Amino acid sequence: MTIDIAGLSPERIVFEISPLAELGVALHALAEPGHHPGLHGWATATTAGLKPDLADRLHEADFLWRSTFSDVFMPFAGLPAGSGAHTGATGACLAEELDLLDRLDEERFVSAALEFTCSNAYGIGGPVRRERALELAATRGPKQLDFTRRLLDDPASVRAWIRRLFEDCDQAFFADTWRRVSTQLAADARHKSELLRHKGLADALHAVSPALAVDEDRTRISADKLADGRTTAVDPAVGPGLSLVPSSFGWPHLMVLHAPGWRPVIHYPVGSPALPGPAPVELLTRRMEALAHPMRMRLCRNLARAPFTTSELADAYGITAPEVSRHLAVLKKAGLISTRRRGRYVLHQLDVAAVARLGSDFLETVLR
Repeated sequence: MTIDIAGLSPERIVFEISPLAELGVALHALAEPGHHPGLHGWATATTAGLKPDLADRLHEADFLWRSTFSDVFMPFAGLPAGSGAHTGATGACLAEELDLLDRLDEERFVSAALEFTCSNAYGIGGPVRRERALELAATRGPKQLDFTRRLLDDPASVRAWIRRLFEDCDQAFFADTWRRVSTQLAADARHKSELLRHKGLADALHAVSPALAVDEDRTRISADKLADGRTTAVDPAVGPGLSLVPSSFGWPHLMVLHAPGWRPVIHYPVGSPALPGPAPVELLTRRMEALAHPMRMRLCRNLARAPFTTSELADAYGITAPEVSRHLAVLKKAGLISTRRRGRYVLHQLDVAAVARLGSDFLETVLR
């Protein structure tokens, strides 16, 4: 996923906090607690404290945040150039950002509300086709079909309904949550801003996430994600700018707003658990492909228990030493085995920690 920044003034790259964006991720954590193991306690307590009416309304609109993250939570990025003195800036409080949400034009709001679940592709843009939106909504179930029909028939009333929903969330739990996390987020934004000013964009992006990088010519930012997309931070119709928004609830998600007609936003987690950084997608692909071969899976069974030489493995499985060497080369390239020399012998052993990060099912199987 790439962001074109050729010619973008450094002053247009800003770190800001956004209460509405954080509310969106908090709602996602409530809907998908399995994505956020570190938030189980908060999610359980918050869910238990919700009044039935609010819980029902959250369930009705949860497609805005359950499977992914709707751009309606970042309205500051969707206001076109010249639409206000602070175009592109986040709001100081949730009420201000809800006012920004109200300022989005109707077509933009409806497209953002339906972009993931009721449109063909996120990055294409253009108005929502009613027939296609309803067809896709129907596949998601009657709840979403009813919501989509109401949104297309009377967007003003649905927009008011959503604003009331977010205001009620604020009163029920989010105001206290935001008071608790906003200080940390503001401190992170200040720190990253200073890093950008004194060390440069490359260092600032790396501090945000190892998955982010900028090319040598400082013309393109890339995000290493299992997703494809391209956007620009220098669209004159939208206004130049790139916002980086920290999130206390976001880990492990690194989200990039790249919808056509919106300024790009990188929404990144802070305060993540003390775990190693995520592996690049290319390395993950190599590891999955390496373990997909049945013989390499069998070799891993031995290598997980003790170091073996190539000859020992060949004897154990009745194949030639060159065949074993080829399989070991694939596993080594994927970073799944280590080698060491003992006299004239070369010993190979599975890197159990690397395999464990891929998933417990595989590790438990080879150790069974």
